[in-house]
Amino acid sequence: MMHPLNEEKVFKDPVHNYIHVEDTTIWRLINTAEFQRLRRIRQLGTSYLTFHGAEHSRFSHSLGVYEITRQIIALFERNNYSDWPKEEKLVTLCAALLHDVGHGPFSHSIEEAFHMNHEEWTVRIIMGDTQIHDILSQVEPGFPERVASVIGKTYHKPIVVNLVSSALDADRMDYLLRDAYYTGVNYGTIDVDRIIRMLRPHQGRIVVKESGMHAVEDYLMARYQMYWQVYFHPVTRSSEIILRLIFQRAKELYISGYYFEFMMKPLVSLFKDEVTVEQYLKLDEALIQTAFMQWSTEKDPILSELCSRFMHRRLYKYVELEPLDRDMIHEIRDQFYQSGLDPKYDLIIDSPSDLPYDVFHSGDEASQKQIILLDRQGKLMEISEVSDIVRSISGLQRGKFRLYYPEQKIEAALSSFSPSVARIFKDN
Repeated sequence: MMHPLNEEKVFKDPVHNYIHVEDTTIWRLINTAEFQRLRRIRQLGTSYLTFHGAEHSRFSHSLGVYEITRQIIALFERNNYSDWPKEEKLVTLCAALLHDVGHGPFSHSIEEAFHMNHEEWTVRIIMGDTQIHDILSQVEPGFPERVASVIGKTYHKPIVVNLVSSALDADRMDYLLRDAYYTGVNYGTIDVDRIIRMLRPHQGRIVVKESGMHAVEDYLMARYQMYWQVYFHPVTRSSEIILRLIFQRAKELYISGYYFEFMMKPLVSLFKDEVTVEQYLKLDEALIQTAFMQWSTEKDPILSELCSRFMHRRLYKYVELEPLDRDMIHEIRDQFYQSGLDPKYDLIIDSPSDLPYDVFHSGDEASQKQIILLDRQGKLMEISEVSDIVRSISGLQRGKFRLYYPEQKIEAALSSFSPSVARIFKDN
């Protein structure tokens, strides 16, 4: 049940102009310790080392996702669309606001390093001994479970999940706009207002009026460009690789019994794979960077060098190659070993891939992954059936590899490499 505030609260936002908070529960959630922690988690992880303006937080993004969701629901309510279940408004807004509350420091990098999933942590925080859980519990019995099941994509009304998480959802719309704004690129400048006006609740899911197809095409093209120009930028990937190597090395050292001159309890729980919700909520980027700065003078040369590289932006160099066969990869690794290099830390093979849009194939089950158009006769069509642009970018995955390596170490070892391997690094 919604409980309107006595006076609407407004956040000034560079992307949406204003973010409007009308409900007491939403306002109280924003002011929880768990949600405020998102101010200390960057939205784009290490991208600030590539695009210096990319310092925006998960906090601002989460408010943006809430605002887009609020605008969509307001449109549905103004037009009194019968397929929108009005009683689901608050659970949808809460899920939109809280969808990223489980993100850790440097987000996806720490997830990969420790095999974690931010959505699982979001659910654990919502259902744990937290201020968020207390506030949700006061709405009605079972309300935290409802919000958690939207995040977990198991909610009994798929249209709610569809609005918060789908191929065309409030999350993606906000991060494309926000990330484009803060990185200074133009690729993500999509017409969100028009997309919102074209959305319709229909038969248990969100669809798009056919006349809005071109705005959706622009959105998918923006997503494609942002992934390759921003999210998969080779310099950003280099910083992410070093970050993962630091976590990898630190965990190896801890397990081996190495004595750290500097250590904090949340990191110990991370290395022991015994992270509680309480410890997880203490993990933010300030804590991680403090550890890295201290570890840059640790006795272990691998850890200290990696931390120094990350903190002072001395990143690995890279060379981009056409797809390598397994024999070539083995040859490069063997020569690294023979030269006294450590392929585990001195040679990282990266092959980023992205699927801008998951095309529907006949025989597939109805999926939330597709964008469905609604024509004037009430017929439903998957967008790639009618859009040449969407078909052209769907399934595109670049095949090139990138080899990342510490430049000075490789230069010192070049003379011991075979001509074919040496040429790979000399030509770069």
